[in-house]
Amino acid sequence: MRTTNPIASLLGKSPFKPMQAHMRMANECVAHVPALFEALIAGDQAEVVKFKELIFAKEQEADDLANELRARLPKSLFMPVDRRDLLELLELQDSMADTAQDIAGLMIERDMTVPEGMAEPLRDLVQRCVDTCNLATKVIEEMDELISAGFGGREAASVFDMVDRINVIEDETDEMGVKLTQVLFAKEDEMKPVSVMFWYQMIQWIGDMADYAEKVGDRMRLLIAR
Repeated sequence: MRTTNPIASLLGKSPFKPMQAHMRMANECVAHVPALFEALIAGDQAEVVKFKELIFAKEQEADDLANELRARLPKSLFMPVDRRDLLELLELQDSMADTAQDIAGLMIERDMTVPEGMAEPLRDLVQRCVDTCNLATKVIEEMDELISAGFGGREAASVFDMVDRINVIEDETDEMGVKLTQVLFAKEDEMKPVSVMFWYQMIQWIGDMADYAEKVGDRMRLLIAR
């Protein structure tokens, strides 16, 4: 029996549907990160492993879809979006999922414990970074409406507004990351140097999720402006 590749059928209509599906997968990776940190804070290694496996499985799905989309995306598209722009946008979306996977992987590879006084600001930073990714996903979900509206009108104005909000929230995460780093700095003398190093890396990666979400929004702004 002849089978139909679902990605190929989607691309036959438009490359935007699989782009949106990929963004949802990437955001699902990010969505598990708060529970991952809650498990770490609680010292529940079984739950840490559980959410790590969920993130890794979803990231693999996102990778598979991204690779298929790259392979099948036509070199010439009769639409108001350049193929290179779509590939760059896909790369940024992929980076969101990759960063969530990096965070989960580090948590498993290194037996980490949350230093005293860091739990609450850590929760706040993680959640705010997730907020940026959620909003970036909403921006990508507007692709169909934007195309229908010729990248103008109220649809474009709505996306610009969301991108502005992403920029504001990402600035907040930068400030929160600096404050959390200061808390860690104050604890350095009480910790093993290698633990300090891994926590600095972890804080950087948490912030990177928001940074990639901001870049997704900025890329969409450029697509509309063109």
